[in-house]
Amino acid sequence: MNNKTIHAVTGAFGYSGRYIATRLLAAGREVITLTNSQPFRPPENGRPVGLAGKPSAPPPVASLQDIKVHPLAFADPESLAASLAGVDVLYNTYWVRFNHGSFSHARAIANTRTLFAAAKRAGVRRVVHVSITNPRADSPLEYFAGKARLEQALAESGLEYSILRPTVLFGREDILINNIAWALRRFPWFAVFGDGSYRLQPICVEDLAELAVAEGRQSGPRIINAIGPETFTYRELVTAVGAAIGRRRPIVPVSPGLGYAASRLIGWWVKDIFLTREEIQGLMAGLLYVDSPPAGRTRLTDWMQAHAATLGASYASELGRRTPERSR
Repeated sequence: MNNKTIHAVTGAFGYSGRYIATRLLAAGREVITLTNSQPFRPPENGRPVGLAGKPSAPPPVASLQDIKVHPLAFADPESLAASLAGVDVLYNTYWVRFNHGSFSHARAIANTRTLFAAAKRAGVRRVVHVSITNPRADSPLEYFAGKARLEQALAESGLEYSILRPTVLFGREDILINNIAWALRRFPWFAVFGDGSYRLQPICVEDLAELAVAEGRQSGPRIINAIGPETFTYRELVTAVGAAIGRRRPIVPVSPGLGYAASRLIGWWVKDIFLTREEIQGLMAGLLYVDSPPAGRTRLTDWMQAHAATLGASYASELGRRTPERSR
């Protein structure tokens, strides 16, 4: 691959997109971003974290600040295609976690279809697209159904592609693991939905970025379950987080309805969407587990031990990330 080839990352100032862009820059690639986010600012508590919890060695922050920025101009497909002129690989992390206000799954699906069409028109060679485990077009859960429809749209686009299917991401800026730790630090007990036996396989965001960049060098259609090396039941995950931060709490089984009501109350308190009903349903249905070899190397238990002092020290707000709306 020519080092001067242009690579485009949606949301290079967001979460997973930032790690992908940083890795590309460290490899000497020319990177542009399509984003509606604010310019990059380094995390208050330090640099992005690399494999096994060790600080990564990204290029200076100025490198991300100097990335050429193009808007995610979904309403102007010609402009969007022009932004992708000369791009070899597009790394797409754009999506929304839930429906809220000005953003929705339906809108994200339509926008991503527009993005794929613009990439095809611009002559982009390959798309590396971040999806989710167990997508299904007929799923009653809008998140998983939407991801399946986008996978199908990409497969039918005529573009070369790799589809990465992660479960839960963890890293310094993650939301789920951090907010479990946040709750364990503040409440005398922790509620799990039902018996908590449903499984999930978290992957480090740095591992996902490494995988994405490697897939940019591939050819032909590829689909990869981007899972980490450890599998937890939800109950085991909560126990592991509590052990890592020194906050072992009693785990109390509750009905999904009661658990959702409690999450709504917490959301009201922190002015965020703490957890959605669909997320509870997807988790309990086992949709964050697949029977395949791990694609990531970083163990969550090791990472949590290395970051126990800061994990959950403050709440991570999804709505805060999307003010103004950001791509992920």
